[in-house]
Amino acid sequence: MRELVCRTDNFGEVTWLSHPIWQNVLDLWSLQEAINEVRPALLIETGTNRGGSALFYAHLFDLLGEGRVITVDVERLHQISHPRIEFLIGSSVAGDVLSTMRDAASAANGPVMVVLDSDHSCGHVTAELAAYHEFVTPGSLLLCQDGIIDELPLLQDDRPGPLPAIHAFLAEHREFSIDKHYNRRFVVSHHPDGWLRKTALSSAR
Repeated sequence: MRELVCRTDNFGEVTWLSHPIWQNVLDLWSLQEAINEVRPALLIETGTNRGGSALFYAHLFDLLGEGRVITVDVERLHQISHPRIEFLIGSSVAGDVLSTMRDAASAANGPVMVVLDSDHSCGHVTAELAAYHEFVTPGSLLLCQDGIIDELPLLQDDRPGPLPAIHAFLAEHREFSIDKHYNRRFVVSHHPDGWLRKTALSSAR
């Protein structure tokens, strides 16, 4: 894994139709499988960055003939425009942003899926999980990205990252569990234990 991250500059030069996407391509394949399975009416993304992933999701929705994306970041680093994407500027856990996300999730006429990919510090991921898990519809998925930070020695300067937040969240929310199909689907992944499936159980112990 270390060699793969180093050789690809941690996938920093990966593009989707010439737009930077900064994703492990094996994880992207899992994402398209999950989107095809869930068929979300709405995909909520935190961490727009350069916009490639939001565009990737939108193009998948074009192929499926349904679905839209709402994505947020603290600044705009791209010039992407697509009729299926709504771009928000602000902190993913700010009150006004969460209000917009909540309204969009409530108005969705089908499944809601969430992808968390913004600030990967444990504290921020904890806050995002607390706020965004409620938007995920039963049977759908929440993907908390980049738990690899807590596994790969090369990235240890960024710890604690998402993994402690994920495990603490799961201990308190029995309605979510790690999805065994998508978790490490292709062995190599940036998102260990990050694929969380929501069931219809009560929300807390």
